[in-house]
Amino acid sequence: MQISFTLNGRPTTVDLEPATLVAELLREQLNLTGTHIGCDTSQCGACVVHLDGLPVKSCTLLAPALDGATLLTIEGLKGAPGSNRMHPMQEAFREHHGLQCGFCTPGMLMTAVALATEKPDLTEADVRHGLEGNICRCTGYQNIVVSVMAGAAAMNAAKGE
Repeated sequence: MQISFTLNGRPTTVDLEPATLVAELLREQLNLTGTHIGCDTSQCGACVVHLDGLPVKSCTLLAPALDGATLLTIEGLKGAPGSNRMHPMQEAFREHHGLQCGFCTPGMLMTAVALATEKPDLTEADVRHGLEGNICRCTGYQNIVVSVMAGAAAMNAAKGE
């Protein structure tokens, strides 16, 4: 079957089998390997992408659901238009050491951006609750929480510019 959707701001049309998962489509057909597959059961959150602005786990979502939709992956996360800067959440993760091996980072970032967009004034409890569906096997989460809070503050500051 053929589906058309907006991928990272660009119109995209692909032919696929109806049973294709979004994560498979991204990684194997579109060569966007930033979306990681860690569990295939929707438990780890490494595969989080934004579908029509909402975070979803792409390892259990069938690709035909993308038809007519807007999809944002980690590759589409960008800083301010016209700048060479990273997205404020990415910069916060770098600055506050919110990653170690980096495997969970794309999913953490996509979840964090959604959290900060939904609730700009995040508390530590909000962040810890919001990241419950994302597993990091390397860190103790403290630097991730600090990174998300700093990223949310930076996203708010960027809105005011």
